[in-house]
Amino acid sequence: MTKKCFNNKKVLLVLDGVDQLGQLARVAGNKNWFGLGSRIIVTTRDERLLEEHDHELYDEFVEGLPESLNLDSCPPCVNNDGFRVCAGCNRNIERGRYLGCIGAFWHPECFVCISCNLPITDLEFSAPGDDSHSPYHISCYKAQHHPNCDVCKTFIPIRKSHGHIEYRQHPFWLQKYCPSHERDGTPRCCSCERMEPWATKYFLLSDGRKQCSECNDSEIMDDHKCNSLFLQVQAFFEDLDMKFEQQIQVILVGRRTLNKDTEVERLGHHNLSETRAVFSPSAEPIVTSILRMLKGHSRITSIQMLYGLPRLLSGSILAEMMMHAWLRLNGYRNLSPEVEFGIRQVLAYMWLDSETSSGSSSTMSNEEKKLGEFFKHSIETDTTISGRGFRTGNQAVLRHGLWRTLDHIRTTGAFPIDL
Repeated sequence: MTKKCFNNKKVLLVLDGVDQLGQLARVAGNKNWFGLGSRIIVTTRDERLLEEHDHELYDEFVEGLPESLNLDSCPPCVNNDGFRVCAGCNRNIERGRYLGCIGAFWHPECFVCISCNLPITDLEFSAPGDDSHSPYHISCYKAQHHPNCDVCKTFIPIRKSHGHIEYRQHPFWLQKYCPSHERDGTPRCCSCERMEPWATKYFLLSDGRKQCSECNDSEIMDDHKCNSLFLQVQAFFEDLDMKFEQQIQVILVGRRTLNKDTEVERLGHHNLSETRAVFSPSAEPIVTSILRMLKGHSRITSIQMLYGLPRLLSGSILAEMMMHAWLRLNGYRNLSPEVEFGIRQVLAYMWLDSETSSGSSSTMSNEEKKLGEFFKHSIETDTTISGRGFRTGNQAVLRHGLWRTLDHIRTTGAFPIDL
């Protein structure tokens, strides 16, 4: 019956309180019952049994066993005085109980979990990797190495179909979560894309958007903050010798107002299917307005932008929209979408970079600095035509400078690749 139960399976066998050599001999005589990787732990209170028989029994037991099982067995680790040496404290094991496992001998009180530092008394434990002297409680190893969902705060389940752990992870925030949260209605922050943890409630804006506390801390909600930010972005353009002769008003609106016109232009630098800002030219549709502006008969009077976005995101949107206006007002015509969107993204990125540089960000919180890095990362990794245009345009500006790049675009309609 015992042989049938083992059936060459990988087992952990504990022989506790052994007082007769015959008990060990029977196990050694039936070693073919156990599968590869099996472990046997022996404890005894009979010191004479250890002294008189252990070496001989060990040799008898391991002779002829597969190599992988030999490695997991307990070698006769003794010093020059004939004493076993504890792998935990490196002192002699002179008398009393001891453990032999994972290739070494231990005082029972020295065989401790490297995570919680408490003795391992369970029948099963984990000893992962090449370091055989790093045992864990099963529960401690799971807590330390099994990925935890940042949304529901539970262990990410193992898929029964293939026995693997499958999870999603945000490429910038490294937020791990169960795949099911992409289908169960768990909301994301409308600004930074992080999923809402179940134990933390995001702020609900009046138009239905949800926003995390980090983004909410620097939100642009009123005209005073918005106009102040617009003047900062305008000053950034003036420092680049790109001035606007006309006054442009920024109007904060909700999502429904911004998305109601199907002809409005969607910004490409954030990979989200939501319009964040549009031109409002004297209450005319944007396409008609741009055509008339090229002929010198119309001017852009205002920009509509979503309220509630964090300051750095709002500023980068304003920088892109102002670059869009500057191109139109300065005769950059018939540009391909990749070139036009790309150079607009370059200016948005340059503004973010100026805000998050070491000198300018001294008054920012660490959370806001991290948000700025995320918005830059979103531009850098955008896979749309805007992202492709940005990467080409940014390399051109880094190599040739902004104005030389703009002159080349005006002349050829393309980025300078290698002048």
